[in-house]
Amino acid sequence: MKRILSTLPLLLIPSAALAHPGHGFGFQAGFLHPFTGTDHLLAMVGVGLWAAILGGRARWALPAGFLGMMALGGAFAMNLGLGAAAAAVEPAIIASVILFGAVVALALRAPLAIALPLVGLFGLAHGAAHGAEMVGNGLAFGAAMLTATALLHGAGLALGLTLNSKLARALGGVTAVAGLALAFA
Repeated sequence: MKRILSTLPLLLIPSAALAHPGHGFGFQAGFLHPFTGTDHLLAMVGVGLWAAILGGRARWALPAGFLGMMALGGAFAMNLGLGAAAAAVEPAIIASVILFGAVVALALRAPLAIALPLVGLFGLAHGAAHGAEMVGNGLAFGAAMLTATALLHGAGLALGLTLNSKLARALGGVTAVAGLALAFA
């Protein structure tokens, strides 16, 4: 755990924070992107961590809600050619990192009726940012990105279910602080 915590500052390098300069195309680029964009990596794992904290139906509903709205946002932006939308949703994407980190750090047990729309709104923003910038085979890129996002949600859920609550909350705090650093980078 010390090794992981000691490498977290590297995620805050400003070039890593710029996750939306444009993408490659195809399945490989779509799959790799969530792992290479700091904001995405932190937000996706954060969704899984929060789902673990909420328990019950939230364990599948939060990741599924995020994925569904991310797909909708991506399709909407890609089909309408909203290139400017990527910059417009960037504050919402950074806010998602901060918020998901904060709710995990505080172990906030919001009702599913509140948590699910909130997660969905941020999923929509993440999807819109990528749909607006897709080049080449958007379907392969989008399917791969959804697959990688689901894996990161699963990793967050697994961490949330296996770590003791103090470590999970500390991870949430680090995520919130990283989100704030990204906002000012």
